[in-house]
Amino acid sequence: MDLAVGKLGEDALLLDVRPVSAMFDYFVICSGTSERQIQAISDEVLRKLRETGVRTLHVEGTAASGWILLDYGTVVLHVFLPSTRRHYNLEQLWKDARTVVRML
Repeated sequence: MDLAVGKLGEDALLLDVRPVSAMFDYFVICSGTSERQIQAISDEVLRKLRETGVRTLHVEGTAASGWILLDYGTVVLHVFLPSTRRHYNLEQLWKDARTVVRML
């Protein structure tokens, strides 16, 4: 989450989805103000975690789609454009998850 915020990710949220998901433990959700910014956030997270030996299991989406997903197994990062984030409304979809941290 700190990596995303360090690249100016906005409205970052860490959800503990363990009580409501058998597949994942945490979702990190954040927004970027442009396609270029959501790509930069994703690239920074990929690079920094790779440097520490953490492998990405799956990457989905593109900056042009307004949503990039980085799957690390038990933790999934969602980087959205604000309009795409409102459309998918993951916070409502996972409303029974516990909010661990929210950084506006």
